[in-house]
Amino acid sequence: MPESVLIAEKTDAKSFAREIKMLAAVKLYELGRLSSGSAAELAGLSRTEFLLALGRYKVFPFESELRELESEGA
Repeated sequence: MPESVLIAEKTDAKSFAREIKMLAAVKLYELGRLSSGSAAELAGLSRTEFLLALGRYKVFPFESELRELESEGA
């Protein structure tokens, strides 16, 4: 990872790598290329945590997944 990128992002390599994984997971989910479960696994989160985190990226779970979350009691 170029040091200039870490400086610009005001972060360390480990945190930046974690954010890159999350961004990739969110985008692949948004494009329909990964299920929420697979995207959550890529991001290192539970499925519920991943679905709840999507709003920070202005991506929203598919309606069917929201219903599943409600039925799981999240």
